[in-house]
Amino acid sequence: MKRIKKGDDVIVIAGRSKGVRGQVMSVLDNDRLLVENVNLVKKHTKPNPQQQVQGGIIEKEAPIHASNVMLYNAATNKPDRVSFKTLEDGSKVRVFRSNGEVVDV
Repeated sequence: MKRIKKGDDVIVIAGRSKGVRGQVMSVLDNDRLLVENVNLVKKHTKPNPQQQVQGGIIEKEAPIHASNVMLYNAATNKPDRVSFKTLEDGSKVRVFRSNGEVVDV
């Protein structure tokens, strides 16, 4: 089980986009994440009339390493570390370290 999943609200704690909050769009295989409006890069694209692609400079999200983000805790309005806990029914859930609140609902 991963500490950060698709759809989680995260805050960037290191790098060029430090302090920015966003939602995880996808989790890549090598511990990298795509977070909306975080780590934006400009990409120069050539026009391709066969695929109706217009050329120009587009801005898109680049992957960011999972160690540079922390899960956003809505109860404390701060980034928080995550641990794992096994419930009585045997299911494994993610839990915030600061207040013990369950992340997965």
